[in-house]
Amino acid sequence: MGMETFGEVLRRLRLRADMSFRELAASAHCSKTHVSDLESGRRAPTLPIATALDEALGAKGALIALADDRQRSVIWPEASMDALPPVAEILSDPRRYLDGAVVEELRAQLDASKAEDGTMGPAAALPKVQAVLAAVQYAVREVRPHIRRQLLVVGAEGAEFIGWLYRDLRNLPTATYWYDRAIEWAQEAGDGPMQGYVLLRKSQLAYDRQDPLKVLTLAEAAQHSSTRLPSGVRAEVLQQQALGLAMLGEPVREVEVKLDEARGVLPDVLGEEPGTLGASFTEHMLLLRSSACFTEAGKPARAAEILESILAGGSLSYRDAGYFQARHAAALALIGEPDQAAALGLAAARVARATRSRRTITVLDDVLQSMGRWLRRPGVRALQDFLADRPVA
Repeated sequence: MGMETFGEVLRRLRLRADMSFRELAASAHCSKTHVSDLESGRRAPTLPIATALDEALGAKGALIALADDRQRSVIWPEASMDALPPVAEILSDPRRYLDGAVVEELRAQLDASKAEDGTMGPAAALPKVQAVLAAVQYAVREVRPHIRRQLLVVGAEGAEFIGWLYRDLRNLPTATYWYDRAIEWAQEAGDGPMQGYVLLRKSQLAYDRQDPLKVLTLAEAAQHSSTRLPSGVRAEVLQQQALGLAMLGEPVREVEVKLDEARGVLPDVLGEEPGTLGASFTEHMLLLRSSACFTEAGKPARAAEILESILAGGSLSYRDAGYFQARHAAALALIGEPDQAAALGLAAARVARATRSRRTITVLDDVLQSMGRWLRRPGVRALQDFLADRPVA
């Protein structure tokens, strides 16, 4: 059974909603002929119209994901051509061509895209992940049972990662769609730790949306989702709970208690196998993430001190260094240091442009807004001008 096309999904959702072409067109602000052409495949969807239709039908990002023209093109990256069968053969006969060795090659492609994300940004990493997910979506119903679970595990990992990439691109509906697929596939595969990890990711997505209650409750759900959560994931979940408490205005001491609990779990990470889920969440990463907790708790000077120390160490990837420079700029602006904030913000904006990180740009927009009374200063004005001319997509 193949994956549905955009038109097929659109028709199914429209009929389920009991809407006529005219009614849906009115809700999505397009013509009924446009809707009809999309359903029949006579016209390809654009992301703006897909977004409007998705919202009108309550599709939770499904139509947006299918409309991504990079997603519609299923092509193996050049580096994998020797290792993988032609994609047409896999999709035409998954039972024959998808075995354990090919699933491992799909995992290798996923690992390669993760490496590219840190240095080149989400747009560079997307094609390899999309190829992996295309194979999973097309083949998961057709493969032999003993391969199915392996494929679902890789698919859940890939869906979680592409959700993160779309977060970085600030395409939050599509990120939500892929996080939902990740949980679904992890449940089918019986992968409890991945289910908990994706709930953690959804809590982080709630932070992007500035929804403090969901930040906290999703992190709590992650904590109780599995008795087998790896130590690094447990520590990150506790840090995320601290962030939720800070956003909700709880006393700083309660935030610090949660961060101390997270710190207490970290020694157990050293005893786990390399590559275990959450293994990258170290003391260094906890300290970095705690800066957001202190900013939200009304202690930006403490956040600025933490970020200055870590950024000086030069241990972050190129893209992440830009993001946390933006966070550092935000903390400096809050404590009344506009010139330093503007200089760091400008450096972060250049990284965001190079890596196409809209998440970083969103932080910088907030920084600029918080420095409204200092717009006459040359550095602040330079940051404003740079952000005003910023095609990042």
